[in-house]
Amino acid sequence: MTHDVVIIGGGSAGYAATRTARDAGADVAIVDHGPLGGLCILRGCMPTKAILRSAEVAALFRRAKEFGLSPVSVQADLSAIVDRKDRLVREFADYRIQQLQDPRLTLYQSRAVFRSPHEILAGDTILSAGSFILATGSRPSEVPIPGLTQAGYFTSDTILDLRTQPGSLIVLGGGAVALELGQFFARLGTKVTILQRGRTLLSEMDEDVGRALEASLIGEGIEVVTGAQLLHVTHDATGKTVWAVKDGREQSYVGEEILQALGRQPNIEGLRLDLAEVTVDDGRIVVDGMMCTSQAHIYAVGDVNDVSPIVHLAILQGEIAGYNATHADQPAKTIDHRLDTEVVFTDPQVAVLGLNESRAKADGIPYLTASYPFVDHGKALCLGATQGFVKLLTAPQTGEILGAEIVGPEAGELIHELIAVMYYHGTAADLLRMPHYHPTLAEILTYPAESIVERLGA
Repeated sequence: MTHDVVIIGGGSAGYAATRTARDAGADVAIVDHGPLGGLCILRGCMPTKAILRSAEVAALFRRAKEFGLSPVSVQADLSAIVDRKDRLVREFADYRIQQLQDPRLTLYQSRAVFRSPHEILAGDTILSAGSFILATGSRPSEVPIPGLTQAGYFTSDTILDLRTQPGSLIVLGGGAVALELGQFFARLGTKVTILQRGRTLLSEMDEDVGRALEASLIGEGIEVVTGAQLLHVTHDATGKTVWAVKDGREQSYVGEEILQALGRQPNIEGLRLDLAEVTVDDGRIVVDGMMCTSQAHIYAVGDVNDVSPIVHLAILQGEIAGYNATHADQPAKTIDHRLDTEVVFTDPQVAVLGLNESRAKADGIPYLTASYPFVDHGKALCLGATQGFVKLLTAPQTGEILGAEIVGPEAGELIHELIAVMYYHGTAADLLRMPHYHPTLAEILTYPAESIVERLGA
């Protein structure tokens, strides 16, 4: 069988590429061995946000007396929480399956294996195409910690189906997934210990972000250990023990269960990318700004290239690849990382946009910065949500906003105003001139903007 474009993987990035190529009039085929739906829907964004909501409600109930209400006794039912999650995921997945079964597309529910740069084997069918787009996603990383496999552990995929709440949980990792799931179990009543290799949580972000979140998690009773060099794991009838070096001394941390949340790795096994003559570096497919691999007609989008493992950016990559694969006679589209955004759905939430101070210093980019704490913000005080801060980075001459960080209530929503301002290359003065309703959380964005405007003398 021959198609104009063959897309391997029907998740968020793959479907975005499919839709874009189809709308351009191409004959498009999707190869996906299932289960259909993609990581975001089945094991990522949607199921985790569904269960996190249950923990948020439980945490609010426990604060009833603080708001002048009668104390409420909260008893978590993890099995019921998982049931709710499963219902929502099924609805989301059913809709995606309907999209993939669109009669304007050809769906092959099988694994894909390259035979050459221009052919793949999908089940028993040989497919050729003018372009291929790889969107096979990722899976939890396999980390060689001695004794971990023997002790047994959960990953971010498998723990979503856990129906018996553990009494204690050791979380390996300090990234978004580790912190969201760690806080979730802590709020249900599990004793949680987080072991992070880096100096701070969320170590790829500015240090003040990780420190602010760490203080909040410790305030909830979570044990946070940073700078921990993991050594090995032992286990016996009483539980599992993770051994690590902390401050030059070997220490042990005991828990009933372990969550291994030390990242994810691209799904490339079995694709035979060697036969496709596609360059792979350290387990990830190498791409350029047009999402092209080392083969001009083969693209790779989403988690499989490990460039920006964030769903909305994976969708953008898919759209770029879908366009470039069907518009060879037009100037190619390229991805712009200026507006890259990431949100961590802990409480308080974390949202970062564009340039941060760490990268600006490393790259020698001049900037002005100002921040403002939620503890001094009226609406945050009314909500009883005063942890965290807002920080802006701007160009030192014009005040154009180059980046932002928010740690605080509804950070994932608040960041979108700053995305919009940055999209149009707006300045701190623009942000200050925009009307902000009172009292709202969004007003806090104007305070660091005002400080920067004053320093610019504008």
